[in-house]
Amino acid sequence: MLTLLAIRNIVLIEALDLSFGDGLGVLTGETGAGKSILLDALGLVLGARADSGLVRSGADQASVVATFEFDRLPAAIHTLLVEAEFDLELGEPLIIKRRIKADGGSKAFINDQPVGAALLRELGAMLVELHGQHDDRGLVNPRGHRLLLDRFARADAAGLAAAWNTWRDALSELAAARAAIAQAAADQDLLVAYLAELAALAPVEGEEADLAEARAAMQKGERLSGDLEELRKLWAGSDSALASLRSAGRRLDRIAAEHPLLAEALAALDRSVIEASEAEEKLERAAEALTHDPVRLDLIETRLFELRAAARKHQCQVDDLPHTMRSMRSALDAIEGGEANVGVLEQAAVAAGAAYRTQAEALSKARSEAALRLDMAVADELAPLKLDAARFRTAVTRLPQEQWGAAGIDRVEFLISTNPGADFAPLNKIASGGELSRFILALKVALAEQGGAATIIFDEIDRGVGGAVASAIGERLARLAGQGTGGGGQLLAVTHSPQVAARGGTHYVIAKSSQGTVTRTSVHLLDSAGRQEEIARMLSGAEVTPEARAQANRLLEQV
Repeated sequence: MLTLLAIRNIVLIEALDLSFGDGLGVLTGETGAGKSILLDALGLVLGARADSGLVRSGADQASVVATFEFDRLPAAIHTLLVEAEFDLELGEPLIIKRRIKADGGSKAFINDQPVGAALLRELGAMLVELHGQHDDRGLVNPRGHRLLLDRFARADAAGLAAAWNTWRDALSELAAARAAIAQAAADQDLLVAYLAELAALAPVEGEEADLAEARAAMQKGERLSGDLEELRKLWAGSDSALASLRSAGRRLDRIAAEHPLLAEALAALDRSVIEASEAEEKLERAAEALTHDPVRLDLIETRLFELRAAARKHQCQVDDLPHTMRSMRSALDAIEGGEANVGVLEQAAVAAGAAYRTQAEALSKARSEAALRLDMAVADELAPLKLDAARFRTAVTRLPQEQWGAAGIDRVEFLISTNPGADFAPLNKIASGGELSRFILALKVALAEQGGAATIIFDEIDRGVGGAVASAIGERLARLAGQGTGGGGQLLAVTHSPQVAARGGTHYVIAKSSQGTVTRTSVHLLDSAGRQEEIARMLSGAEVTPEARAQANRLLEQV
């Protein structure tokens, strides 16, 4: 709930710090004192459009800080903040700050982390419900009526959403399988021809690299053939250098024992013969490896051309051609075996659809039954609120199948008729401002146990009524404030009615004062004596009479 509100330089408010508790809090004051300014300031931290016109004259910027505290953070708020990557400690307050500059710029923060206006609006709707004379959101908006009725009916809407998703997934899988078969069938002749071509080609992974390496070696051999032949002549035959070295070695061997230097010369000559022999062997092997075979080279180049042409045709790499063949075989196999798989998927989709329809029909029935109970609960609240000629109806209508969805097969809308014999119509199409606020109050009381925002604000719900009706409004506001989670609900009411003001657990008075050319709005929490005096003022007008004070005492004693 809202516990603190700090306002700086908003229109006529220079500096204001307010504390709030649970239960019913009332705000009173003379017309024009600035109650709307207070609500505008709160609206800023709830995501309302930042208007530089709200910045107090002469100030560079304005700011509003609202603190919300919970024994346990509501699940919807917790989910929203987690998705927005906020990490809140257990019991940590939620502090929202909005700052507006006089030049029009604005910034928003949640627990000192910058946030966008969209997140602020979404969070604000969960934190505070504001019902006023021209309310076009909350209970008035038909988009939320189905959810409210489901809560009232305690229906398993989440289970239906899961059944819907299962059905949608089954239909999507079936459609994908059918599309795949249709596409494969359309391409079947082409696939057969392509597969025959590739089967005749018989590509092997890694073949391109091997062929390219062999071709490169042959091309080198062709280029080096002359040099290799000259070298072979130098090393081969009886007149070659190697033959001369060997002959010299044999002669030197016969006389090496005659002198140590001859022995050393022989050893050196032997090493030369060994290394020359190794060189001869490597030359022979190189000649074999670089053998230029024109016929084989032509075959290699032809094979490379065919492989690369096939790869271009199928828009893949040469090494991927075997995989392409397997994919084609799989596509052809899918044509033959796909119908059987489609049959299985069709059965799954039919079963999922039947499960969804069963749950949707059950939910629709629960909604219709709950709608009657809700209509009766609201009807019980109308007469005391001077709406005894009005009728309320929860319309549950079946949607066409193309509009079914995760929320079910129904459209739900709250309708009213304000006069006998008049047609039912949406809330905001028929009711006047005062009637609309009282309808909303009646509906809120009927739905009180079904949850909602942590804080509810009614702005002048008692406009145009008095006496017993105002007393009934006050009684229902107090009852609604006491029906929050754990009995600790919070409701704030801006009121001109002393009967409503007397019901408040806390009472704030809004006043406007002027000093020279400077006008300021202030808000004060009243004590018991202050409450009596303010209610007496509301009863008597400009001059507070003893009779008014006595009547104020009677009102306060009745609650």
